[in-house]
Amino acid sequence: MSRTVTGKVYLLGAGPGDPGLMTLKGKGLLESADVVIYDALVSPEILDMINPQAEKINAGKRMGRHSLLQSETTQLLITKAQEYPLVVRLKGGDPFIFGRGGEEMADLVAAGIPVEVVPGITSGVAAPAYAGIPLTHRLYSSSVTFVTGHESVDKYKPEVNWQAIAQGSQTIVIYMGVQNLPYIVEQLSQAGLDCATPIALVRWGTRPEQQELIGTLETIIAQVTATGFTAPAIAVIGAVVNMHSILSGCSPV
Repeated sequence: MSRTVTGKVYLLGAGPGDPGLMTLKGKGLLESADVVIYDALVSPEILDMINPQAEKINAGKRMGRHSLLQSETTQLLITKAQEYPLVVRLKGGDPFIFGRGGEEMADLVAAGIPVEVVPGITSGVAAPAYAGIPLTHRLYSSSVTFVTGHESVDKYKPEVNWQAIAQGSQTIVIYMGVQNLPYIVEQLSQAGLDCATPIALVRWGTRPEQQELIGTLETIIAQVTATGFTAPAIAVIGAVVNMHSILSGCSPV
């Protein structure tokens, strides 16, 4: 009597883009996978690591251009786990850092599908590092806050307390914040953050096409408009940004 295969799903963090930052465990899973369901921000070099015989499915989401709904992606994972022994859900950065990995894992557990998370290097750490910006520094910053600049559209009202963040952290790292940057800058300024506070935007962090835009809370919006700077980018706010002028020449990119 035949039975349905119950494979295992791995929620795998692809890291920020540089293939050298992929973990050894992640590389081994990609080389062994039967099917890989990947996101839009996964770099081509990472995709090249996938087993050539594996089924590859693009489930990527970008602002305004959704390939699959979240519920469809979860159902796809369940279906593929019933067909294949080793299923990889390949997500940019780290699955549990603003990557909906927790949602997908909970749904898979509820469906009785074996699942394991494999962390990746998150862009909020890697992109500033490649731009020569240490998030902590003994002289400038002993605290870091990671926050999303793009909250869920399902929320009744925003839950990010920008005043608390402005007053409680010496370094602020914002994911997905370029589109809402005018609002974020306004909120931080109203919360008492000095208009001369340095800010860096790092686009396509760790990749060969990485770009940086350095300014202050007072100037950055005009700089974004003048240069046409667009997402995907990480924003770093705080005195540590001043280290960029000293350390950026040592950047790997």
